[in-house]
Parts: sequence; C-alpha cells; structure tokens
Amino acid sequence: MRKDKGSLTYRIACAVLRIIVPRYDIQGEALPEGECIIVANHSQMYCPVVTELYFPGDHYMWCTEEMMDRRKVAEYTYRDFWSHKPCGVRWIFWLVSRILKPAFVSVFTSARLIPVYHDMRLKTTFRMTVDRLADGSRIMITPEHKVPYNNIINDFQDRFISVASMYYRSTGRALSFVPMYLAPELHTMYFGKPVVYQPEANGSAERKRIKDELMRSITDMAIAQPLHAVVPYDNIPRKNYRKNRPLVYDNRTGE
Repeated sequence: MRKDKGSLTYRIACAVLRIIVPRYDIQGEALPEGECIIVANHSQMYCPVVTELYFPGDHYMWCTEEMMDRRKVAEYTYRDFWSHKPCGVRWIFWLVSRILKPAFVSVFTSARLIPVYHDMRLKTTFRMTVDRLADGSRIMITPEHKVPYNNIINDFQDRFISVASMYYRSTGRALSFVPMYLAPELHTMYFGKPVVYQPEANGSAERKRIKDELMRSITDMAIAQPLHAVVPYDNIPRKNYRKNRPLVYDNRTGE
C-alpha cells in the first residue's frame, strides 16, 4: 500500500466518493494469500473507484497511462467518458475535461495504479507488475475492450496473461488469476475460483485457456446472482443497460 496519504486533491476525492459510493460486500471464494492477479469486469468507472476505496489488502490496479499524463488526460477523458453525449451538450463536457485536467492528474498519480502503455513501453508495465507481485501485492486488471461478447462482459484482451510467464521466470512460482464480478446495483464484489498458470503449457494455448476460463467464470457468477442491471464496459445511457439474465451472446462473437 502507499506509504503516504496522497495529494490533498486525492484525499478530498476519496472522502467525497466514500459518501457517494457505499461500501461493497465481498462474496464467493476466499482470495489466495499473498500475490495474485484479480481479473474483473470494468463496469465503466465503478471498478476503478471501488477497487481504490474498498478492495482488501495491499493492491494496485492497471490504468491507462493517459489518465496520468497532463498532455493527454483531457482528450482521453472527453473521448472515453463523454463523447457519446448529445451533440448539443458535448461542448460542456469538452470544457469540463479541460477544467478538471489538473485534478485528474493529481488524483490518478496518487492512487495505487500501475500505468499501462500502448507501445514498446508495455514492458515497463509488465516489469512494474512483476515487482509488485514479488512484494506480495494483488493486482487488479480489467481487460475488456470494445468487442462485444455477451450481456455481462465484453471480450477480453489477453496480453496481460504474459505477466505469469515473466513472474514464473523471476520467482519460480505459478501465478493465480482470480475472476471477480462487480455488481454495482447489488453493491457486491464476487470472487470465483482461481485459475492457476501452467508453466509447462504452450504459451498461446495457455493464454487462451486462462482467458476463456476467466470470462466463463465471471459470466457464471453474474447470472447466478439476483436479477439486476449490469453496468457495461461501454459508456452508454443507463436506459440501455441489460439484465444479467437471460444470458445473451453477441452475434459478432460467433458463439
């Protein structure tokens, strides 16, 4: 965990968010002792916020590096959070993204985050992750991207799974990936059975196995819960949120 308390802006933001976002219950499988990677649905901004405020134990979260870069954060937040707004009011959110730029940078550089780069610097992300894991920390990763899968989650990117082979080469220990389903409407985080990396397996086949098991587990946990609206990966109007049942696969996935 961070040894300092972060910037004043960060502390104020956390205090306000704790009023707005109530504490979440924890259900399901017990978390492994020590280091592991938690793989969760993104739920727009809910997973980053809930993780920072309430996730148990020493932990860090992967976060796109644009949120920590003063030169990029305004354009990124506008594009990712608000560009879907009606045309007549988009200029307001464009302006807000510029006004809040210093606050965003202050908060995100104080939070327990590992910057995720989208170029050759991704190796830095992996090295930082292995170092944190070696210290016994848990790492939260939300690997969804803009490819629909079902009414619970989007498809997962799988490059993050390569951290397991790096960690094994560094420590000789097989890393566990723990699936987590976050249900904001139920104020609950659910943990599934860990998926353990198999170092003797073929690399690409092992990435696919782990990805598929994680996606299946998160989906199964979601549909097993009481009927509720699923907060999707994409920033869409609340009226378009889908329920956790029945399970519906997107036609573009071929499932």
